[in-house]
Amino acid sequence: MLRVELRTAGMPTVVLGSQETLVFGRAPHATLPEEEASSTLQVTTLALPQSTPHTSRILGELVVGEDIVRLRWHGSTEAQLSSLFEAPGGARRVTLVKGMAALLDEGENTVGVLRGRQGVGDQYDDLLIEVNVEAAETQPHESPQVEGSEDLTAPAPNLGRGTKEWFVALALAEPWLVGDDSYPRPPSNREIYERVLGWHGYAWNLDRPQRVDDSIRIISGIAFGPREDPFAVGAGSRRVQNVRFAIGRRAAEVRLVTAEDLAQVYANARTQQ
Repeated sequence: MLRVELRTAGMPTVVLGSQETLVFGRAPHATLPEEEASSTLQVTTLALPQSTPHTSRILGELVVGEDIVRLRWHGSTEAQLSSLFEAPGGARRVTLVKGMAALLDEGENTVGVLRGRQGVGDQYDDLLIEVNVEAAETQPHESPQVEGSEDLTAPAPNLGRGTKEWFVALALAEPWLVGDDSYPRPPSNREIYERVLGWHGYAWNLDRPQRVDDSIRIISGIAFGPREDPFAVGAGSRRVQNVRFAIGRRAAEVRLVTAEDLAQVYANARTQQ
């Protein structure tokens, strides 16, 4: 028998036992996964408080078996799963994307939904969900169903495809998009300009270093949100170069640009030669 506790800010702890399933998200009761309609497991829905409008109505499905706990990710909103356990290395971190399933380790597991929690006004933060898995002698009580909004999922804050900032984000995030995050340094303003020019054939005004810096600030605000934007929390006095690694990685993590986007611009550049 297993006991699973789920915690997030703004709501009481939810407790599950073996043969129970929890479907959670912004408004999970509005659209349950089809496979759960005929499931023999006891299904509970949980609307996460203060979810941003662009957070998926169904983010994940926590299935508690007799001796395993499986997390199935249904949301278009991506998340980071991290856990600590007694094993060599003692930790793992994976990115959850739609359609992925992961077995949770015994002990503490944390799911971080990128830009998933609504702050004050137009501010938003990462939504952290803690899932603690432990053995239990008795089955816990049933979790109550939590009601939530039925509004349709809004589009996530993003860059317009093909815009100047979109191309700059591609150049900045390229090491992470190609799996080379050991790249010795972020690209310089000149390198960003040359890459955009090579991909697009037109580089707007990026031959001017200040215009590259301005684009990076726009990308940073969308990728991190107003509260966590490094330029909005005292980093404005530092050189842009010092935070480019973080901005490039974040742009890739929240899928402002993707590996598919990068492959497409390279393919388009080859056809134009």
